[in-house]
Amino acid sequence: MSITIKDIAKLANVSHTTVSRALNDSPLINEETKSRIKALAAELNYVPNYSAKSLVLDKSYTIGLFFSSISKGTSPSFFYEIVRGVNSAIKENYNLVVRGIDDYKDFSGINSKRFDGIVLMSQSDNDNEFIYHVWQNQIPLIVLNREVEGNSLINILSDDEEGAYKAAKYLIENNHKNIAIIEGKEEFKSSKKRKDGFLKALIKYSVPVKNEYMVRGNYDIKGGYEAMKKLLALSNPPTSVFCSNDDMAIGAIKAIAEKGLAVPRDISVVGFDNIDFAQYATPALTTVKRPMEEISIIGGRRLIDIIDNKEYRGEKVYIKTELIVRESTAKL
Repeated sequence: MSITIKDIAKLANVSHTTVSRALNDSPLINEETKSRIKALAAELNYVPNYSAKSLVLDKSYTIGLFFSSISKGTSPSFFYEIVRGVNSAIKENYNLVVRGIDDYKDFSGINSKRFDGIVLMSQSDNDNEFIYHVWQNQIPLIVLNREVEGNSLINILSDDEEGAYKAAKYLIENNHKNIAIIEGKEEFKSSKKRKDGFLKALIKYSVPVKNEYMVRGNYDIKGGYEAMKKLLALSNPPTSVFCSNDDMAIGAIKAIAEKGLAVPRDISVVGFDNIDFAQYATPALTTVKRPMEEISIIGGRRLIDIIDNKEYRGEKVYIKTELIVRESTAKL
């Protein structure tokens, strides 16, 4: 039989309201009483009933982690890093619900009764309607990954444009002139930011920008594989390729190998994200480290702070990217 608040109240010779307030660190209870009640609860292995607690405190004890889409354009490795990061940051008495915005026909079910707070991994401008709905319903919100206008939003993101610039600059410094890009999903802001950074480096260092070297992928392995096959079919294939994420880079390496060519001897390949598998690929992948797990942990912690302290101040937090040089690139 499980121990209840009433059991603790009887043993401590106080009301069950006093026990409830003490266990929730209410300032109405003095520290000596709090310590005595908490020690007794620990001794009795008391486990809070969060269903009952949620009714009393008008909380759901549920955090929502939303993606623009889980099924379209979100790679498994990217998905795993975000879920792992947010899950490690929220307290153990919160449940984590993971959904895609495109799973919903309307947002009527997303309200403050169901969610104490929401972390949004935003990948597209199409998410703006969802952001507005959450904001209107006064649900604490952290937006990751995509820069969103508005001084009242907490926005945590990496500098994707600068990361792609570093990757292209590194290839140029290694004497590559025929440099291709496999772009990400068209409607995702990250695709545009990375392409902008890539082109910025080529223009600055007077490297020709060739339309045939810009091929669309889909942020998955198959997309990178198919895009690389198109590049290899050109009469003058590139000597290097920047892939807008690591999954596409892995697909590109497979296409190169099937053509009878070697990475990096014949073609250098650079990815973006630094997923766990990148260092174990053959060859180990040169890539831009975008610390998504760190971004997700920060986002999760900030959300809990807002929920616990009821303080909400808009800001933008940028986490720097880093070029990680491994074995998939070579100097010409």
